[in-house]
Amino acid sequence: MPHHGAKRPPSQAGDAPIPDLHTLLDDLDRTIRADGDWGTPASYIPELARIDPAQFAISVVTADGQLHGAGDVSTRFSVQSITKVFTLAIALGRAGDQLWQRVGREPSGRAFNSIVQLEQEQGRPRNPFINAGAIVTTDEVLCGRAPRDALAEIVQFVRTAAEDDNIHINNAVAASETAHGHRNFALAHFLASYGNLKNPPEMTLGTYFHHCALEMTTAQLAMAGRFLMGAPGGPRLLSTQRIRRLNALMLTCGHYDGSGDFAYRVGIPGKSGVGGGILAIVPGKASIAVWSPGLNLYGNSNKGTQALEIMPKKMNWSIF
Repeated sequence: MPHHGAKRPPSQAGDAPIPDLHTLLDDLDRTIRADGDWGTPASYIPELARIDPAQFAISVVTADGQLHGAGDVSTRFSVQSITKVFTLAIALGRAGDQLWQRVGREPSGRAFNSIVQLEQEQGRPRNPFINAGAIVTTDEVLCGRAPRDALAEIVQFVRTAAEDDNIHINNAVAASETAHGHRNFALAHFLASYGNLKNPPEMTLGTYFHHCALEMTTAQLAMAGRFLMGAPGGPRLLSTQRIRRLNALMLTCGHYDGSGDFAYRVGIPGKSGVGGGILAIVPGKASIAVWSPGLNLYGNSNKGTQALEIMPKKMNWSIF
């Protein structure tokens, strides 16, 4: 990596010079804050609804291990559905390809908590990132042990990926989700009615609500995403084949019914959460975490999506 301030040559003739990443992130932070359209925090989880939307952070870990950031990078936030990436990795480790008999791999085209689609498809969720699919993968991780032990494995996996033990579950957020998670309870009971839960719905949901309530900073989240980069010298928590498959699912399903729009605008795999975070991966090059709690009409971070449309383009990062 060049020193801050240095200019790298364009990757192809005619391209604009690739800027210094540190300078780019500082400029991006100012650009994002200059526009007052912050979006609206998730209203159906009271602990999230009360968060000030006018916050923004971005952290980037490059393939050589350097961490860059700008904005509110020391602020912890509820990563919510981003943990579905980690639980899926664990579930695949436990069940292998047999997991796909319980959950599909196709984009949903519907909201992340759709009940209609689950009923139409006879209790087999369309993919592991919509809520019903994530409940199934959590159920797989839970099989044969107590919720406490399943949660311990999930938290430890995230800590190992981030190389940081200071990552914890926010019990107040978990309690808020449990008290107001009526639709998720409906989804779980639908799954159980079709024989697609191995554990009692309340037990699986308790585990699900708690792992979604993990709190992290963007720096921690970007570090945790390095294993999906597949860069030389990076952490090896999964096989290369599974890393590719996880990235493919993040690209096609990681933003629910906004996944196609995100792929078109940003061009890299990403997984969002209703806490306002997004984890995005540039295979072989970078792990990016953004956070801004206000959401857009798809339920994804409004400013986070905007930042991810700008920054990779300037860095000439795309899988296409």
